[in-house]
Amino acid sequence: MTKIAFFGLGTMGGPMARVLRQAGFGLTGMDVSADIRNSFEDAIEPSEAVLAQADVIVTMLPEGKHVTQLHETLVHKSAKPGALLIDCSTIDVDTARDLAFKAEALGLAMIDAPVSGGPAGAAAGTLSFMVGGADDAFDRARPVLNAMGSKITHFGEPGTGQAAKASHNMICGITAMAVMEGFALADAMGLDLEKFYALCAGAAAQSWTLENRCPIPGVVPDAPASNNFDPGFAVRLMAKDLRLAQAAAATSGQPTPFGAEAAKAFSAFAEASGDRDFSAFYTTLRALPAQTQD
Repeated sequence: MTKIAFFGLGTMGGPMARVLRQAGFGLTGMDVSADIRNSFEDAIEPSEAVLAQADVIVTMLPEGKHVTQLHETLVHKSAKPGALLIDCSTIDVDTARDLAFKAEALGLAMIDAPVSGGPAGAAAGTLSFMVGGADDAFDRARPVLNAMGSKITHFGEPGTGQAAKASHNMICGITAMAVMEGFALADAMGLDLEKFYALCAGAAAQSWTLENRCPIPGVVPDAPASNNFDPGFAVRLMAKDLRLAQAAAATSGQPTPFGAEAAKAFSAFAEASGDRDFSAFYTTLRALPAQTQD
């Protein structure tokens, strides 16, 4: 039985780890938070002894600095030779590449494998994985990723998984802004917003964001807007992802003006409303002062 040490049992990591257990892997869940450990069966604090026995080490942590700290203070010192490291966190491309090269130098294999699909996809085992890393490391990781996801795409060398995630999330952020601005304009013009939604859902404006994050309460019953904007995906996470996309744009030299505007808008909104769903930004749009004509 493959032994897995899983770090980070929060909103995404917890259900991912449970899916791996249900698939028959021997998994030990670890988290630095006592509250989170108490919510997961048999979870423990990070353990050198467990790492020394693990065939696979999975991390699902908030930011690149957390992944780096864990690797440098514990994983690199305790992991057994040849262990496979799978980082499912959403972090910057440069950190992902640096950690992969350090792991290789220590006789460890590593892939970056950020995800899309949210908590519901994590619980159902239907996540999409964007993977960067050597071919042999990817092949070794397949059984673990297949247990957690329904779509797995290997993009190439270390860091390319994070590059794909940054590009994907920038599209999501820009699309979200377009959906919210379109509804704000329709609302300001006095349109029936249920009819407007039906139009968009069956026309060229259709998108995942439109159908799952329609910002008008009551139009889509399961959308956060219909549930007090409780987060399906918190605005602070959207802001973080868009900032990572801007970091990738700066590294590559590719201008992304719409991505930059989305990052700026969501980052500002997150300072006051970080734990609400990102679609709550619609309320800010509608509260802006009316434009004046020259």
